[in-house]
Amino acid sequence: MDARDLARQVRAVGSANGLRSVRAAWRRQRTDARDLPRRGPERARVPGAAEGADPLPGGGLVRFARSSLRVRVAAGGAVFCGWDGAEPEPSYALAGSCPDADVRAVMEPDKDGWRVVSERVTVMVSRHGAVEFRTPGGLLLRKDLPPRWWDPLGSRDGAEPRWVQRSETAADAAVFGLGGRASGPRLGEGSYRLWNTDPDGTFEPETDPLYITMPVQLVVADAGSHLVFHDNTWDGRVTLRAGEEGAGSGHDRPGGCEVRVDGGPLRYWVIPGTPARILTAWTALTGRPALPPRWALGYQHSRWGFGSAAEVRRVAAGYRERGLPLSAIHLDIDHYEGHRVFTVDRERFPDLPGLAEELRTGGVRLVSIVDPAVKEEPGNPVHDSGAAADAFVRDAHGGTVRGVVWPGDAVFPDFTDPRVRKWWGGLYAERLAQGFAGVWHDMNEPVSFAAFGDATLPRSARHALEGRGGDHREAHNVYGLCMARAGYEGLRELHPDNRPFLFSRSGWAGMQRYGGTWSGDVSTGWPGLRASLSLVLGLGLCGVPYSGPDVGGFTGSPSPELYLRWFQMAAYFPFFRTHSAITAGRREPWEFGPRVLEGARAALRERERLMPYLYTLAHGARQSGAPYVRPVWWGDPEDRKLRACGDAFLLGDALLVAPVMEQGATERAVRLPRGLWYDTATGEAYQGPGQVLLPAPQERIPVLARAGSVVPVAGDDGSVVLEAWLPAAGRTGGGLLVTDSGDGWAEPRTERFTSRLADGTVVVTRDGHDEVGHAVRVRGAAAQ
Repeated sequence: MDARDLARQVRAVGSANGLRSVRAAWRRQRTDARDLPRRGPERARVPGAAEGADPLPGGGLVRFARSSLRVRVAAGGAVFCGWDGAEPEPSYALAGSCPDADVRAVMEPDKDGWRVVSERVTVMVSRHGAVEFRTPGGLLLRKDLPPRWWDPLGSRDGAEPRWVQRSETAADAAVFGLGGRASGPRLGEGSYRLWNTDPDGTFEPETDPLYITMPVQLVVADAGSHLVFHDNTWDGRVTLRAGEEGAGSGHDRPGGCEVRVDGGPLRYWVIPGTPARILTAWTALTGRPALPPRWALGYQHSRWGFGSAAEVRRVAAGYRERGLPLSAIHLDIDHYEGHRVFTVDRERFPDLPGLAEELRTGGVRLVSIVDPAVKEEPGNPVHDSGAAADAFVRDAHGGTVRGVVWPGDAVFPDFTDPRVRKWWGGLYAERLAQGFAGVWHDMNEPVSFAAFGDATLPRSARHALEGRGGDHREAHNVYGLCMARAGYEGLRELHPDNRPFLFSRSGWAGMQRYGGTWSGDVSTGWPGLRASLSLVLGLGLCGVPYSGPDVGGFTGSPSPELYLRWFQMAAYFPFFRTHSAITAGRREPWEFGPRVLEGARAALRERERLMPYLYTLAHGARQSGAPYVRPVWWGDPEDRKLRACGDAFLLGDALLVAPVMEQGATERAVRLPRGLWYDTATGEAYQGPGQVLLPAPQERIPVLARAGSVVPVAGDDGSVVLEAWLPAAGRTGGGLLVTDSGDGWAEPRTERFTSRLADGTVVVTRDGHDEVGHAVRVRGAAAQ
């Protein structure tokens, strides 16, 4: 690290913590040099020739000269492959136990090896270890080449074999996912690291990795779609290579993927099907998304640096006086006493429960930040109770691992220990007593400030890992996931009648079980706006439907135009929040001038109008895993032009949103999926597939409705109105409305609607009946 880097570090975290971060970096480096096994001579290994196969429920075990492969088709169609004795469990990704085997799937000999035939996929295993996944019609979805291992020679405690697996996909395949990636949503050629990372400053589309990495790929091709998940939490890298049709004498060059991991098992799942069916099966495997309370779908305001209760009241009053709906205000680390978690600065917030009650009376909730690092300070109740519970991460010699975060010298709970999760979950009683209605987890990659090297815990740090034991190389990527579990389970126990509201900056596969996430520190600028959409789309395709960015970017001062365009886009995201750094200025809409205020007012009004639809989508995500925000190819993955479209999105099935992503733009080219679409502002009709040019004045962004859609919206009096968009001639349409108590566990009520044309009139029926119990507003008449 040069002097300029050190100066930046000191400015970022303060002079005292800046110097501590230098010491912490040296301490971490020395600890790992002492305690991590050195990588010495290694032996390369491949499976070798097959020696036989043993049928087992759902598939079988193929024995090779130097390895073995277990193939198991689970009920629901997901296929598990485990090399070298790897089993589906234990796994941080799976929700509960592994699903039962599909007993109808049987391994049988084939001309070049063995095959397992199931309802949705055929798995072919060659005599040299290649594995093919084919559709029932015989089309190739994926071919995994024989893997390669590098085993350590000699006895070196803690040394792990590393491995690489190369795969081939169709020449036209498009890859999405890998967690939260700023360069998507379609991932281009290149290398993507699998290591949850705070990028140490704001990020743009070229920044990689970020806070949430997942070895989850959704692959879309003409032959069909599939998801592949390598269930391994170690540091690794995925390298993608695009295919080429007609390459070399008319032959296609397949797409390529290489997965390299530094240790742990080689095991993976493959799920074939349509995107909707894949997400249903994926979230059945890893857990259905948590359903947020209804108020959490409203607009939320945050800032690092409110500074006092008076400032919070001023901001809340500003929204109220201007008639702008506000659902929650978030308090960052500045409300803590000396940045100590689970404390309150009594000088700045003398009566936090009173403030929370005052805000709640006006319909505004308080949400608290929660960081994992605990200030190492005898007399600090959280530190002392954690020390008494032996809750903190230790090194290989039994000493407590120390790092540096906002409160200074800090220790870190080991959330991979069930005892520690129980202890930590109980601490949220203090947050509830202060009147908070929800929490957001930050700095949980985990981060420990470092002047150089990796800003996290030593890789040699020891973790419980549910009693198995291991080090931070294996635990790092699931640290945030396990913290989210601790918080979610604690809140459920402490407040059993209410659904918890929790979102986390870091996580891993399965994190949707406990809540959502947000962008983290996205840069202020037009590239940051584009990265925000990539993150929301990519996370949704990995099974995490509730997410959104810091509107306006985390640092820097957005121009009025950029702020408004960001605000307009985010108004259609599940998690809608403004947020900024302590040095980045205000983010209230009225701070950007009267024209921006009116544009933001219109966006907020539309958000409130769509609340019944958004809440229906939230229940849909809970039931099936389908994301609220979907790529435009969601219903038509065979359309290659749609696969390449990363600047628009579907909100559910009914709406297509085309945010403005270029400075000064007042119109937008929009690529439409097939079918008839209506501009919701003008009612004008457009036929897809194809590209259209739509007006995008500063006051709004283009939003189109699918013909035949029945969209539940809020009427002027708060009742639910059905907005029925004129069906195309000879076609029908429909929609859903899901309602419940708003924040409890009562069973929801679902109403299904069908729309059709009868003698030139739009008729909407409910569940096959002739009448609906809601007012109907027909839209799209300009098409006639």
